[in-house]
Amino acid sequence: MSLKPQALPSLLGYTSDDLTTLLKEEHGQPAYRVQQALEWIYKHRADSVDEMLNLPAGLRDTLKNNFRMSPLELVRVQGSEDTTRKYLFKLHDGRYVETVLIPASPALYGEKSDRHTACVSSQVGCAYGCKFCASGLDGFTRNLTADEIVGQLMAVEKHAGRKINNIVFMGMGEPLANFKNLNQALDIITGNWGLNIGARHITISTSGLAPMIKKLADRPQQIRLAISLHGATNDTRDKIMPVNSKWKIEELFDALHYYKSKSKKRITFEYILIKGINDELEQASILAKRAKSLGALVNLIPYNTVEGLEWERPSEEHCYKFRDIVRNNDVTTTLRIEKGHDIDAACGQLRLKQETADGKISLD
Repeated sequence: MSLKPQALPSLLGYTSDDLTTLLKEEHGQPAYRVQQALEWIYKHRADSVDEMLNLPAGLRDTLKNNFRMSPLELVRVQGSEDTTRKYLFKLHDGRYVETVLIPASPALYGEKSDRHTACVSSQVGCAYGCKFCASGLDGFTRNLTADEIVGQLMAVEKHAGRKINNIVFMGMGEPLANFKNLNQALDIITGNWGLNIGARHITISTSGLAPMIKKLADRPQQIRLAISLHGATNDTRDKIMPVNSKWKIEELFDALHYYKSKSKKRITFEYILIKGINDELEQASILAKRAKSLGALVNLIPYNTVEGLEWERPSEEHCYKFRDIVRNNDVTTTLRIEKGHDIDAACGQLRLKQETADGKISLD
């Protein structure tokens, strides 16, 4: 029985080694066919196997019958005045995933830059339930496959007509809870035969899965690491990050010191400022000490309002006071008045609206 077209695996999920096994060992093709196929997929960005004209007709038929190209369907694009774009993609099982394209910020990098960052999702929903995040409001549905992760990047590049040269796994889901598929996607993203994006331009953001941080540290490539900290003490972090009940700050920082021993890349602490929850100035002092022990950068982000959650954003004046305390302890600190506040840019908001409208989920 042949698979339904939407259930066929995508060629975007295959590494060079995987494709070699597929074409050479399983289908008896010479090795150079692998290189030809990879060039069509990643260099020429073929939309279909039919475009791969230097492949034999028989091989094209085999590929068409057993594989698809893109695993995603673009269903909506929202754009803001600052040119941030949010993409909603439909998956083969009718679920949705979000990706955001962010231009370089003059406030962070000085003069206008041509750097474009994609904020990529790794799961449909999330099991970790961070209290500020819309991704987990309906719980966890499933992991994204490697082709669905890579497919987000290629689809955004195609629509935007821009080369993505910076990636953050900071969209829907907990990347390190999908470690196997994440690893596969990273091999494709960083491969010189693939998207060819350097590891130093890729950041993995995690809520604090200490054992998986150590696994990431053991990966040969120097992937950057960002920690969704959001509280400098266990008591405060417990209010916001359920993951802290499993891996307390002490165990998290033990894993971070291990990561630091393996990597020359600076760790970033993401800290969303929530009025009356974690924005006490005492937290700023403790945060500064913790960051300084690792030589980490602190990125402060005023809370992005999420429909269905009651928390509030502190005043800008208070955010600047918090920033100055951290910065005055010789810790590199940024305060990000984030782009995309007008396009439901908080993780998972657009997906929640669409799946609620489709009747797939109910938040009542």
